[in-house]
Amino acid sequence: MVSEILNVKVDKLVKLEGEGKVKAFCDLLFGELFLIKGFRVVEGEKGLFVGMPQQQSKQGKWFNVFIPATDEIREYIKEVVLQNYQTGE
Repeated sequence: MVSEILNVKVDKLVKLEGEGKVKAFCDLLFGELFLIKGFRVVEGEKGLFVGMPQQQSKQGKWFNVFIPATDEIREYIKEVVLQNYQTGE
């Protein structure tokens, strides 16, 4: 049901080369209405996960500027991004 409501698509995904933890950056299009930039595919201790877009405060701390309202929405975004990352679709 979440997929029908949100209709999230990867607009652009750029894979990074090298040994760093960040493997790719991508932008997501939500229902042809909103384009949100700055999602990251990150290699963590438990495998790949999707990092939310962040902004740095004047004090130098980083905080998320996009926060999914539920775990179900967060999981849906993760599935969409990681499928595109792994298959190129």
